[in-house]
Amino acid sequence: MATTPPPASEILGTLGDFTSRENWDKFFALRGTGDSFEWYAEWPNLRAPLLALLGDRGAAGEGDAGAGAAAPEILVPACGSSALSERLYDAGFRRITNVDFSRVVVADMLRRHARARSEMRWRVMDMTDMQFADGSFDVILDKGGLDALMEPGAGTKLGTKYLNEAKRVLKSGGKFVCLTLAESHVLGLLLSEFRFGWDMSIQAIVSESSKKSAFQTFMVVMVKGKMGVVQTIKSLLDQSAEYCNMKQANAVIRALGNENIIRESYSSGVDALLSLRDLQLGAIGDLKVVVPGRRRQFILGEPETSLYCYKAVLLDAKKKTETFVYHCGVFIVPKARAQEWLFASEEGQWHVVESAKAARLVMVFLDSRHANIAMDIIKKDLSPLIKDLEPGNPEEEAPIPFMMAGDGVKQRDVLEEATSEITGRMVVEDVVYENADGDQGSMPEKMFRRLMFGRSSGLVQSEALLIRDPHSDETDKKNKNASATSKKRRNQKKGSKNSLRIDHSFLGSSYHSSIISGLSLVASSLSAASASGKKVSTTVIGLGAGCFPMFLRGCLPSVDIEVVELDPLVAELAKKYFGFSVDEQLKNHASALPLSSRRACSQQPQANKLPPSLISSAALPHQPLGGSGGSHLQPRQAPKICEVVTHGEIPCAGTSVP
Repeated sequence: MATTPPPASEILGTLGDFTSRENWDKFFALRGTGDSFEWYAEWPNLRAPLLALLGDRGAAGEGDAGAGAAAPEILVPACGSSALSERLYDAGFRRITNVDFSRVVVADMLRRHARARSEMRWRVMDMTDMQFADGSFDVILDKGGLDALMEPGAGTKLGTKYLNEAKRVLKSGGKFVCLTLAESHVLGLLLSEFRFGWDMSIQAIVSESSKKSAFQTFMVVMVKGKMGVVQTIKSLLDQSAEYCNMKQANAVIRALGNENIIRESYSSGVDALLSLRDLQLGAIGDLKVVVPGRRRQFILGEPETSLYCYKAVLLDAKKKTETFVYHCGVFIVPKARAQEWLFASEEGQWHVVESAKAARLVMVFLDSRHANIAMDIIKKDLSPLIKDLEPGNPEEEAPIPFMMAGDGVKQRDVLEEATSEITGRMVVEDVVYENADGDQGSMPEKMFRRLMFGRSSGLVQSEALLIRDPHSDETDKKNKNASATSKKRRNQKKGSKNSLRIDHSFLGSSYHSSIISGLSLVASSLSAASASGKKVSTTVIGLGAGCFPMFLRGCLPSVDIEVVELDPLVAELAKKYFGFSVDEQLKNHASALPLSSRRACSQQPQANKLPPSLISSAALPHQPLGGSGGSHLQPRQAPKICEVVTHGEIPCAGTSVP
């Protein structure tokens, strides 16, 4: 027998927080027993669309036990005191499981239906943490449950957790039916969470004109399909139709249009940049399974879940083998090495996977956002994100190792750190690269001197090869018979920086090598100038460490070189550490483009000079070539660069690099 409930305003006042179990217990206690309560969309309006969706399979009358036994398993989460389940039961759907976290309402509903509807089940359960096995139900019928969890100020955490559970307990091919007011934050979550591997449709629930409420109810249906497949949403909405709330309906129509644009971009074959959440939702298939040869770039981390975001690549080993050391590994690539073939190319990345001996490798690329961040903090930030990408059963797997690509430097000696107002922080250092080849007499490894600009973190502005100074070796030989004390000092000094000098016949940058290759276009003119005693005026924009103009002076005696460098401190470092010097052939201007070069570009050539060329030399930083050999051109080789050009003039911008 139903009890008389208190006034509606008093009852609704108990629900300040729709996610509170205590509030709902109080709400149902105040309402009393034996009475049904519908927030929206009552059975007369739901009957036709629901029965059309569920079909005849399994539906049977009370006396047809055979057909009833074949009925679909239906779950009604957050059932409350709604009459929806009993109406479905009376329509022939017997296998209905109702869950709610309010003991008060579950006890009341069990008393009301235990005899009349004995096959229907009732459970006290939190729908965000359901105690059902995977794939237990054919249909999940949510009537306002998601809406209750998604209070505007509560965020998406509970809603996401519930939808994850719903997807888990639903069978493949099963239907998740959500009756909702489709507010923007609720619809947004549904559209994104069911984007990959679900066939989605939406329609409005029609109300009788005499019973229209202030809000329109929508039925959103998601059918569980194959992971990774993207389908556009089937909309049964019409902007010209009459809805209870046109503003609400138009907002839904616009949201569906925007979502379908996103889905079409994914399904068009365009390599769209995915997020970690996209991968978790099945954008590239089941993450729990290692798919040989699977590779996908994505963004790892979000402002709500991590301190930083990272560009990453997921790679599943091409071949299944028993020799994997790790089921999953992380390989961190610092910014300084991100452009190397081994890490930037797909082929190189597969080499890393093979070397790492991991069934799945997540390659994470650091950039300027992660500068000056301790590696321990980076690893701590990455750890929970990587766990979401771990294949197999994480509880049974071994810990995930972190591997890292070093900067390729085996030995480093900082000679000077300086700061200027123009260039900023600069560092001069001597380095020995890992696996550097070659032998220089008693020197077991090649050593390089580098100029680094702080504004281009991880990139080398200039690099020069250090070789033993023969004059220093001769001095060592003359001092062989010195006293024991002097000998001790000499041994300490032997192999020091004083015994090394810059090899100006070596180009350590592919950038400079490209410029030299460009001179092949004017090789015949250079040869003609050299034979006739004429000079070619060349202006080099940017000094850097001075390696390039020094190389030009040694290789091309017929070229007059003027260097423009605005920062006097850069010129000072070039002279002090890189052997840069000026003479009649090579001049340096600590100003804008020299007047002589500007005039020469617009005037006829002088009798003993050809038109000038402009070369941008140190304008851009570059990746070091020291570890892979660099470009070593002897002066006698320069005229042989190319002999294919027959033009008699050198254009004003004969060799330039943007």
